[in-house]
Amino acid sequence: MKLAALLLLSATLAHAEAPAGWKPVWSDEFNGKEIDFSKWAVEENGHGGGNGEMQYYVDRPENLRIEDGHLVIEAHNEAHKQKFNAAGAEKDYTSGRLRTKRRASWLYGRFEVRAKLPAGRGIWPAVWMLPEKEAYGGWAASGEIDIMEMVGHEPTKVHGTLHHGASWPKNIHTGASFELKKGTFADDFHVFAIEWEKAGIRWYVDGALYQTQTKWSSEGGAYPAPFDQPFHLHPEPRRRRRLAGTAGRQDRFPPAADHRLGPGLSATVSSLHHSRRPISIAIQ
Repeated sequence: MKLAALLLLSATLAHAEAPAGWKPVWSDEFNGKEIDFSKWAVEENGHGGGNGEMQYYVDRPENLRIEDGHLVIEAHNEAHKQKFNAAGAEKDYTSGRLRTKRRASWLYGRFEVRAKLPAGRGIWPAVWMLPEKEAYGGWAASGEIDIMEMVGHEPTKVHGTLHHGASWPKNIHTGASFELKKGTFADDFHVFAIEWEKAGIRWYVDGALYQTQTKWSSEGGAYPAPFDQPFHLHPEPRRRRRLAGTAGRQDRFPPAADHRLGPGLSATVSSLHHSRRPISIAIQ
């Protein structure tokens, strides 16, 4: 069996009606036999994403596939056999990365995902958004919206964050966290959502609002820049050296506590859902 660090991105809500005031405009239920490449592009690289990430993102069934009505994004420990080497980059881990770039991007809307998240020191599941075009400059002057991130050794807490201000290293980030009162995000599915409008962005977990942001900036343009441009989606599990904790300690991959689960970590995605408010124009 495979070790599942489950980042289960699902918009089970996509099967139901959108919340009042919102109109469904895009979803993926992952109910076919293969990934729908009219909606998703596979990204392959091993450059660490500027975050000290430890995996190489690859396009192969071991790491990316549809299985039992889910998108499975599975990370593997390659070092137990032989390090993964491609394009001059050698990595101990492999994973998969999808994005909707050049397939679908949106300016404003409600984005929601139902997910069961992986836990473990150094694991970093996330659902996030990047601008389709860097209209205001390099990261993060053109912005980044983190719908949900979880640091694997803190499995009761998720974070919602905006990255903005200036290009790295002068960028800033603002956000808040949500903590479960009982259990962890690895125990069961939860629904993560944002509502992004011109005047503000709101973050929800299981329908509970936990933060609203209305102030941000970009050196490349006036407010509401940079969050006045189309953004696309990224769901993925990552392994990050800096998240491994004190003195660089990391949990074994897979965790020694569960020998039933084999050499991989998987993020299983049921569906994703985007909706927008009906457009109305009023003339005084």
